Amino acid sequence: MSEENKKNMHVDIELVRQLAAVLDETNLTEIEVEDGDRKVRVARKVSAAPVAYAAAPVAAAPVAAAAPASMPSDPASITPAHENAVKSPMVGTAYLSGEPGAKPFVSVGSQVKAGDTLVIVEAMKVMNPIAAPHGGTVKAILIENGQPVEFDQPLVVVE
Repeated sequence: MSEENKKNMHVDIELVRQLAAVLDETNLTEIEVEDGDRKVRVARKVSAAPVAYAAAPVAAAPVAAAAPASMPSDPASITPAHENAVKSPMVGTAYLSGEPGAKPFVSVGSQVKAGDTLVIVEAMKVMNPIAAPHGGTVKAILIENGQPVEFDQPLVVVE
């Protein structure tokens, strides 16, 4: 942005309020809009433990990850045991670790506490950690790393 534009920039308070309302409605942590040279970013402070994230690859690259042990081959085959699964709160891309090549947050058999990060769902270039709602043992991981997920799709079973 040029020095002239910086001096003449006026903040649209109503736009900022509308963006903040979108954050509240969608449970996102950050939103950004751009109009020509003008860019507005609104972010909320998250009270979860900090996690290092890597930007998602721009081009689709093959993901070299082993299939989770308990992943159903077809969503219709989800058994009653998966009914208590932690589900995706949004449409996006699920990641099992904070960056490519890093150790997954959890694996089948892992012990977790309430609030521990299970997976990350990237939506609109924002990384959203999905936390365990309660402590327990990870019984199944129902997704693959880099897999697109739908709203309310089961991700991980913690019992």
